[in-house]
Amino acid sequence: MAQTEGYRIERDSLGELQVPTDAWYGIQTARAIANFPISGRTPDRDFVQSHVKIKRAAAQANHQGGWLDDKQAKAIIAACDQILEGHYIDQFVVDRFQAGAGTSHNMNSNEVIANLANVALGSKKGEYSPINPNDHVNMGQSTNDTIPTAIRLTALKKLPRLITAIENMAAEYARIGTQEEDTVKSARTHLQDAVPTTLGREFSAYSWTLKRCAARLKSCRDPLCEIGLGGSAAGTGLNTSPGYIENVAKALAELTGEAIRPADDLAAQMQSMNDLQHLSSSIREVTLELTRISNDMRLLASGPRTGLGEIMLPAVQPGSSIMPGKVNPVMFEMLNQVCFQVLGQDSAISYMTQAGQLELNVMMPALGSALFDMMEWLTNATNSATTKNLKGLQVDRERCKAFLHSSVGLATLLNTDIGYTAAAEVAKESEKTGKPVNVIVAERELMAADKFDTLVLKAAKDGQL
Repeated sequence: MAQTEGYRIERDSLGELQVPTDAWYGIQTARAIANFPISGRTPDRDFVQSHVKIKRAAAQANHQGGWLDDKQAKAIIAACDQILEGHYIDQFVVDRFQAGAGTSHNMNSNEVIANLANVALGSKKGEYSPINPNDHVNMGQSTNDTIPTAIRLTALKKLPRLITAIENMAAEYARIGTQEEDTVKSARTHLQDAVPTTLGREFSAYSWTLKRCAARLKSCRDPLCEIGLGGSAAGTGLNTSPGYIENVAKALAELTGEAIRPADDLAAQMQSMNDLQHLSSSIREVTLELTRISNDMRLLASGPRTGLGEIMLPAVQPGSSIMPGKVNPVMFEMLNQVCFQVLGQDSAISYMTQAGQLELNVMMPALGSALFDMMEWLTNATNSATTKNLKGLQVDRERCKAFLHSSVGLATLLNTDIGYTAAAEVAKESEKTGKPVNVIVAERELMAADKFDTLVLKAAKDGQL
């Protein structure tokens, strides 16, 4: 292997190429770096490690099948373990937008692992002896089966963090709901005054919805455990060692702690991204709810004088470069922005899911990247909004009460006593004169003011008149 200053010369089927001397990757990775200067984003860390777990499990399975000897298997496994411990992550350098199906990333892994193994055995980088990237590290594998499996493993790794973030936000809404169960306020429908309710009921509803979304996310886990690893090229199982399909799944289950198992149809798990689309769709569902709830938080906190101002969010930064003392609901603004980005990634995933042809979906690198982004972004944004704004949220109970007693929606409570038409007249007078409904009720001798106030409280808390 020739050397020039700062570089070594490696060869592949296309010819020779310079590779940086200190690089643990090889020629095919170097070609990918030159070919794909697209986003400037290297692979997701969880994805890198998931792919390396596949290489480790494959080495173990190929050793069990008698195709790798002790020396080869131990060297490959030891190299993988170094990466799984967090070393050499910077050697995974192929852009997220790359050759279809992820061939470039697959070879990036193969080359780094081979070079680490060979140096440990006394060889040199780039010589690929006694461990060859294709013949040994990639034994019994193909981009066709390792990349979709790595995407599924990565999703399984990130999903608990996302679920926990949603559940933590739900728990905080539940806490506030319980704390404010006696805080009576005016409900609003069509953004107009409606019947009495409580802030506790309002916030408890947010909690219930988010818990339901978290439960739906949990239901996505099991299908992701069905992998096509062992299908090799086009799901044929070509060039796999005896018992490989079962052994590699078992090894991955042990490495990940997940119920990994071979899919009933290995080819289908290369053709179809349906389980990943299902996960993306479930994330979209919770994202739509988070968007709605964020908008409500911003609306309820609007003011402090000219808006609703029923809640006060903790100030985390000055709100204006020109208006002194202004404080904005920045954490929920941030969450809204992230939600819109996540919805865009979900749309991209939908397009890429249907863009596979025949035996392979070649959109997998970008599909995986979009899925990882939406999971990471939503996890981080939800955690930040919960920690910095929900915790520490304060309620202006007097403002809630003032709005309630000035609401024409209170006239609804008179329906069962005086009928809809007469109640509507009370509402119209309240709207026209600005008098509270309880004052008009007393003036018209329809009901004593204190009795009406008791009626309001009972209706708001338990819905019974």
